[in-house]
Amino acid sequence: MYRLCFLIFLINVNYFIASPVQSDLASSFLEHNIVPDVLSVVPEEYLAVKFPSGAEAHNGNILTPTLVKDLPSLSWNAEPDLFYTVANVDPDVPSHDDPTKGQVVHWLAGNVPGDDILAGDQLMEYFGAGPAQDTGLHRYVLVVYEQPAKLEFDEPRMSNLTAENRYYFSIGDFAKKYNLGDPIAGNFYLAEYDDYVPILYKILGI
Repeated sequence: MYRLCFLIFLINVNYFIASPVQSDLASSFLEHNIVPDVLSVVPEEYLAVKFPSGAEAHNGNILTPTLVKDLPSLSWNAEPDLFYTVANVDPDVPSHDDPTKGQVVHWLAGNVPGDDILAGDQLMEYFGAGPAQDTGLHRYVLVVYEQPAKLEFDEPRMSNLTAENRYYFSIGDFAKKYNLGDPIAGNFYLAEYDDYVPILYKILGI
């Protein structure tokens, strides 16, 4: 009886510790229309996202393109024996009010073993936020999917020196194509134009 009561106590403690985080994640995804614009459901787990600049994404906080120009580190409850897909998309191109170019892929990696992202297949190498001038804030959504197994991806491999093949994307369609199910972890930030964007455009040949 004591063990049963102790187990119930631990479950309740874990619920009250985790619940506010999940509630915050859900409310921010709904408030900013990540669901349904990008995803059909809110991910169950908060994805920790930290950039080399020291900036961190947190449920729609505002960051600058300068702060997010380099590949971030991600943290979630990854299992070392499983494979994951990681994606970063901007659904607001050319702007939030006129998203006629679908989702633009800023990063797409598959067959990630555990949380060792660089050991995965870099289908679309990372480049940071690049919202055009006078287009307002864009949403930059990062998600993690648990793969059913190691997969053969027939997507083009693109370097971070080009924006080719990155427009008119849908992470939902991609997930269906490879039977990924719903994302298990997610986060997002907002960004608008700053002085780094012309530098990025020059790199990408835009």
